[in-house]
Amino acid sequence: MKSVLAHAAIRIAGAADVSRSGTGITPRRLPAWASAQIHDPMFQFVISVASGVRVVFASDTGAVELDAMVTGIEWPMMPGPAPRFDLVVDGLTIATRPSTEGARWLVDITDNPQSRYVVTFRAGAPSTVRFDGLGLGMKCIEIWLPQNGIVELRDLRVDDGARVEPAPPAGRRWLHYGSSISQCAEAEGPTETWPAIAARIAGVELTSFGFGGQCHLDQCVARTMRDLPADAISVKVGINVVNADSMRERAFVPALHGFLDTLRDGHPETPLLVVTPIIYPVGEEHPGPSIVRDGRSAVVERPPELAYGALSIGRIRELVHDVVARRQQAGDQNLRVLDGRELFGAADVGDLPDGLHPNNAGYRRMGQRFAALAFGEGGPLA
Repeated sequence: MKSVLAHAAIRIAGAADVSRSGTGITPRRLPAWASAQIHDPMFQFVISVASGVRVVFASDTGAVELDAMVTGIEWPMMPGPAPRFDLVVDGLTIATRPSTEGARWLVDITDNPQSRYVVTFRAGAPSTVRFDGLGLGMKCIEIWLPQNGIVELRDLRVDDGARVEPAPPAGRRWLHYGSSISQCAEAEGPTETWPAIAARIAGVELTSFGFGGQCHLDQCVARTMRDLPADAISVKVGINVVNADSMRERAFVPALHGFLDTLRDGHPETPLLVVTPIIYPVGEEHPGPSIVRDGRSAVVERPPELAYGALSIGRIRELVHDVVARRQQAGDQNLRVLDGRELFGAADVGDLPDGLHPNNAGYRRMGQRFAALAFGEGGPLA
């Protein structure tokens, strides 16, 4: 087989940047200038997690091999699926391969208020994933990278003598911003995240800014999205603000306005959908912050005198609806809002095993519902 990773026809879709080392390239979902503005180590990890990122090209090869070093993260209190690679050919998922090797960051919670997490690193080896039996003739090949790990691409190989060409455009360009519920680390594989499911149903090209625990309306993310080409944009916000208690009402409203202002600086007429949080049973009326207790999300009690302006999920929804209504009244007729409970609501809580994140079945319904509500006939992103 011949190496083609450096071939001009190979595209790393869904990545805003790549970092290069002596052993390979690592897709990153924010450019270097943006990542330098937030020093939180978990932020630095999740912007390199490959949710929505895929290697795309056209070829008549009958087999393809990828060498990759996968660095995952494991939370003993909330175990998740192993990283997985999915092969999509001409729009159809035809094979999946688990990453049996790789390094891991192991994260555990402590009782120390000055250091909430204990993080240890477990070294590992790179993986080789092979997909064969692809048949003859030119075809569009997409290798979707794990949505729950950092992936350093070390080599990509096709059959000797196979042609390699750029893949045709995949459709309208959709930018989506959200939390762990958009990154979907709990999904069984990268094509099982709800944004991936929605994008493939709607026939649009996804760039996902779903950052686990890190959706706090950061301006570096807004500016990155502002400067990318886009035919549709969605912003799903609220849960991380409650989980981390990172904003009170006074700060959240102007932060949301500012994020939307920045998007509109680059995309003044692009259809823009703001999505409120899905159901969060323990935080619907109770403000954050949240913790993990016995494998489930739980909110923290606080003295009443510290609760002024603190945000519950229910209050977040009210504020988001109000912000959108005010901006519509000011003339933004391409701005819409969607209640997240239409994607995952009270009837779905059986698929919310930790009380916060949907399982694979829940994410699948979310993707199908979003495709119909947002991209379907008459939808705000159609």
